[in-house]
Amino acid sequence: MSFIGSKILASFLLPPLNLLLLAAAGVWLATRRRMPGLCVALASLAGLYGVSTPFFSANLLSLVEVSSSPPLSALRRAGAIVVLGGGTRFNAPEYGGDTVGAITLERLRWAARLHRLTGLPLLVCGGRPFGSVRSEAEQMRTVLEEDFTVPVRWTEDRSGSTLENASNAWNELSAAGIRRIILVTHAAHMRRARLAFERAGFEVVASPTGFARLGPLSVLSFLPDSEGLRMGRTFFHEVIGLGWYYLRLPAAADDVAKNGKAK
Repeated sequence: MSFIGSKILASFLLPPLNLLLLAAAGVWLATRRRMPGLCVALASLAGLYGVSTPFFSANLLSLVEVSSSPPLSALRRAGAIVVLGGGTRFNAPEYGGDTVGAITLERLRWAARLHRLTGLPLLVCGGRPFGSVRSEAEQMRTVLEEDFTVPVRWTEDRSGSTLENASNAWNELSAAGIRRIILVTHAAHMRRARLAFERAGFEVVASPTGFARLGPLSVLSFLPDSEGLRMGRTFFHEVIGLGWYYLRLPAAADDVAKNGKAK
């Protein structure tokens, strides 16, 4: 399946579209069987409220986050820092073209700090999944070197998914004798990313960023908003994606170590 095709399929499986379609189906059913149809419609609207509300969606998202933060001594035993791209902001007028999106920028900020703490070289990952002029990896390199004054040693700019990130990064780093890496991505994405990189052959030290955290509770915490919907959608995206990875990736990680290469 193509990248665009997978995104279209995901739109139907994830909120809000899946719940809106379910509500529409409930309304249609109510014209034939009133009570069952109304129950379906109301249940879908209640679900939409839940996944769009910061209090509920943040707590859901925390269930899939990797929250462990290894000590500095463990970080320094790695051979490189690998940073995964998280999207592009297209045609940014103040930057004269495409640049990294907010999610990618959050990862880069943490990677820059890790580099200063450990002195380890960086590899940035990200292709052109949405057809940007410059790859995400090229955008990331520019931001790290020009805005954070952090050098980038490797640029992996051919991948369109986390699985491809892992495979291409293995090809790049294993040639340099590097198998133990610090992996930087969002906390909610880390389980899936770590699985992909470990199955590719790496020993992964997870160093997540971008945790879902709420401020002081108020009435606004229980009112649906765009940030709540983003967190709720991310939760279901990661749960479905993690299940798919377990089905798709080789079950025997021992084969990777035995053969010394990615599957």
